[in-house]
Amino acid sequence: MVRLAAASLAGTAVEFYDFFVYGTAAALVLGPLFFPTFSPVAGTLAAFGTFAIGFLSRPLGSVIFGHIGDRYGRRPVMFASLVLTGAATVAVGCVPSYETLGVAAPVLLLVLRFLQGLGLGGEWGGAVLLTAEHAPERRRALWASFPQIGPAVGFLLANGVMLALSAGLSDAQFREWGWRVPFWAAGLLAAGGLLLRTSLTETPQFRELAETGTRASAPLVEVARGHWRLVLLTAGALAVGYAVFYAVSTWALAYGTERLGVSRTVMLVCIMAAVAVKGVATPFAAMLGDRYGRRPLCLAGCAAAALWMFPMVSLLHTGRPLLMFLGFTGALLAFITMFAVVAAYLPELYEPRVRCTGAAVGYNLAGVLGGALTPIVATAAAGGSGPPWGVAAYLTGIALLSLGCFALLPETLPKPVARPAMESATA
Repeated sequence: MVRLAAASLAGTAVEFYDFFVYGTAAALVLGPLFFPTFSPVAGTLAAFGTFAIGFLSRPLGSVIFGHIGDRYGRRPVMFASLVLTGAATVAVGCVPSYETLGVAAPVLLLVLRFLQGLGLGGEWGGAVLLTAEHAPERRRALWASFPQIGPAVGFLLANGVMLALSAGLSDAQFREWGWRVPFWAAGLLAAGGLLLRTSLTETPQFRELAETGTRASAPLVEVARGHWRLVLLTAGALAVGYAVFYAVSTWALAYGTERLGVSRTVMLVCIMAAVAVKGVATPFAAMLGDRYGRRPLCLAGCAAAALWMFPMVSLLHTGRPLLMFLGFTGALLAFITMFAVVAAYLPELYEPRVRCTGAAVGYNLAGVLGGALTPIVATAAAGGSGPPWGVAAYLTGIALLSLGCFALLPETLPKPVARPAMESATA
């Protein structure tokens, strides 16, 4: 389990590094470089538009890689998705700016961001299922939470590199070539992630499905026919997590630097410190999920998010580092209260034969609902000179929507992960 957890954590860290480094670049430099004819606000909105494309392609990636995972195994998904995302990220760092390539430059960004999202849409399902299906029942949430620590590690890596370059280079150097370095580094990280995953074995539950001939022939069709309500509920339930995280990590970064005049370095440090706290808290929240259940933790996290959005926006608007850090930390602790147990909760909701497709599609549709639109809507709603209360209202509304969806989902503890139908008949 230690080896599996480490490999899953490392892989998701690399994949989310690739995904997050684009979000940071979109908040800091992509607007002026690839949309120079737009106003500063319109350029940021356009850059966030390319950022959103990655979320729109994630459900398609979950369908493609989910089919592979349910038909051919969880292990192949972890290799193919990592290669695709890493290659697309390196390519982003090589795209010339609008000044050199014209309109083809933002078009290439869109295509590569689409491919990034495609790979990440498959990564989560493969990494989580490989860990959750090997884990002992009473510690499933704890072991399955390790892939959920990966996003925090990936975020810290992405922003740490950006922070070092931003602090060590002049503004002109950073805009000319410095922002590209984190994208090029993705190639080395992907190679290391692949090396760690070479020793992984297939999950016992998939091997049982293959041996008994009970694999789904068309997983997406089965999910659409028999689990569509569950997919919609899980997508709505998880939307608040994406909205909160990307409001903190992407929109707040742009808002702080452009509207409040806070330096890039200060904003990055505040956000990174809050994400580090979130990463440390993840296994502790997961242990609570193993003891008290998945659903209670999710309901508590949604309620906390709904109550904290207005205070967070108020603290952000002060522009003071310590107060901004407190606002971000409160939001991310509410987020991780939910997402620490999700890696165990979603697989437990679906039967093994369609688990990779069902869990991944629900998880990534939530990204479209909560992650793709949040930086765009928040940027548009943050007009005026006072605190952006419209952003707080938007995030609170999503939190209440997710709270209602979680209330309609069943509890799965101490229910074990379902076994294949033939095994149940034999028993």
